[in-house]
Amino acid sequence: MKRLSIDLETYSSVDLGKSGVYKYAESEDFEILLFAYSIDDGEVEVIDLASGEKIPSEILSALRDEKVEKWAFNANFERVCLTRYLGERLKPQGWYCTMIWSAYLGLPLSLEKVGEVLKLEKQKMAEGKSLVRYFSMPCKPTKFNGMRTRNLSKHDKEKWFIFKEYNKRDVETEMAIKQKLSDFPMPQSEWENYWTDQNINDRGILIDKTLVDSAIKFDEILRKENMGRAGKLTGLENPNSPLQLKEWLNKKGLEIDSLAKKDVESALKNAEGDIKEVLELRQELSKSSVRKYDAMKNVKGKDNRVRGLIQFYGANRTGRYSGRLIQVQNLRRNNLKDLELARSLVRDKEYESLEMLYDSPPDVLSQLIRTAFIPKKECRFIVSDFSAIEARVLAWIAGEVWVLDAFKNGEDIYCSTASQMFGVPVVKHGINWELRQKGKVATLACGYQGSVGALKAMGAIEMGLNEDELQGIVDSWREANPNIVRLWWDIDSVVKRVVKTRTREKYRNLVISYEKGILFIELPSKRRLAYPKAKIGMNRFGGESIVYEGIVVGNKWDKIESYGGKFVENIVQAIARDILAEAIKRLEDRGFNIVMHIHDEVVIESDSSSIEEINEIMSLLPSWAPGLILDADGFESEFYRKD
Repeated sequence: MKRLSIDLETYSSVDLGKSGVYKYAESEDFEILLFAYSIDDGEVEVIDLASGEKIPSEILSALRDEKVEKWAFNANFERVCLTRYLGERLKPQGWYCTMIWSAYLGLPLSLEKVGEVLKLEKQKMAEGKSLVRYFSMPCKPTKFNGMRTRNLSKHDKEKWFIFKEYNKRDVETEMAIKQKLSDFPMPQSEWENYWTDQNINDRGILIDKTLVDSAIKFDEILRKENMGRAGKLTGLENPNSPLQLKEWLNKKGLEIDSLAKKDVESALKNAEGDIKEVLELRQELSKSSVRKYDAMKNVKGKDNRVRGLIQFYGANRTGRYSGRLIQVQNLRRNNLKDLELARSLVRDKEYESLEMLYDSPPDVLSQLIRTAFIPKKECRFIVSDFSAIEARVLAWIAGEVWVLDAFKNGEDIYCSTASQMFGVPVVKHGINWELRQKGKVATLACGYQGSVGALKAMGAIEMGLNEDELQGIVDSWREANPNIVRLWWDIDSVVKRVVKTRTREKYRNLVISYEKGILFIELPSKRRLAYPKAKIGMNRFGGESIVYEGIVVGNKWDKIESYGGKFVENIVQAIARDILAEAIKRLEDRGFNIVMHIHDEVVIESDSSSIEEINEIMSLLPSWAPGLILDADGFESEFYRKD
């Protein structure tokens, strides 16, 4: 036996969507109902475990044998569930995931959607969702169903028969996907990165249960107080209702189109009296601080560790990791100077003291979210991240030598950029210091062909810049970075030419090709970015553009238009991702326990190593990136925070 394709149908009273597979499989009532499998792409068999059938011994041996390939769509689910079933941890090595392979080729992370996009003959059965609701989830007790809380096979034998067919079909669909993708294999190095990712997700990260529970309790108290005060001021039945509150504000003479954060902030500048207080209460009530605490409570296991927070290849345009469940990729930054004091007040339930010391307790709760992640006893966190990784990679790919020299010499890149833009020396807290802000916003906004709109989106106006000077900043940045500007247009031209001619071209250290309807961009690491069904289209200005298909807002499969700067953004972010993936693997191979990583930052749980050692490993240059200037910095802490 070389290969085993499998799919499970399971039961648990834990909500899989809210709590993730680790907590789901940990439930006392967890059970594998059906086990469908195929040996070496042969006929699919279904084992009805719920009816007393047993998994053959050769299959059990294969599950434990790293040399036998185990394939599934979202293999993490099968591996974690079978780990619980067998009572022993199944290591990720030897497990392969068709969902990850699909994502690698720019396809959706959904079995149903992949089947539709690939126009498979055997697609996921539409009846599946209702069958899963019936057999895999608790049911509401009614007189009609005899007050039972769970549906078994005996309660509807016809549905059970279809459920088994559904289980079988999922394996058939997964194998059909594998066959369709076989012309474009994923590099072995990426499977190794996937296994490393799975080990990190299995390890999880410890949650401070005391802080989480106290924060949730305090939020309940604050919301009750604020709702009461807002109700008294407005006389509204639900003062947190945008519709009701907008109507009240309009009657009070404040014309406001929306109660979004920016609109409320703008309205507060000139508000007075009751209107001002109501708007301030609106701000407090709209803070989502408690949601992530609730998510932590939902996800944490019996050992108070949360697992499954990172999705490998979650962003299939670039291959970057994304967040799941608690969404650690968008945690609120903390800027409280006395973070430890605020943290201890919440943990000790000293709510009155907290309200006396801080203007906005909900804001404090929001800033403390990061600190709910803690290391295990006798350990500490070592947090290390790459310094300005995207700016470094962009300059390296484009050959913008002055930027690379600035990084090599340890200069402040925003000062160096401003100096290059305006032709004068710029020193942080020194000569021409006021120009640094322009250098900063331009560096952050202009690298991917961004213009005035990008500067605004990056907060240029909030930084104190005038709208009439923004175009000048864009022009100055582009003049200072001619090689980066040339890169946008070169990539745009090469991609269009390749799509038109269906050929292959090498550009610098990239290879751009068109194969069987897919546009590929091979990175220096040899990993490839994929753009399915790419063709020449027309943009809103009447010029040529590249159009391909992918997942858009609303999780829909649709056409996406792209251009030189956007392709460059994909390339740069993908290379930065490859650098991070290599660093993660190096650290794990050397025995460092990574418990979480966010964007370009790793969080290590350690009892002995030092930040200097970690930074040194992080800064090692990949063999495929000669000339790139890398640097990492970090800190040690008793809880997770932003330095």
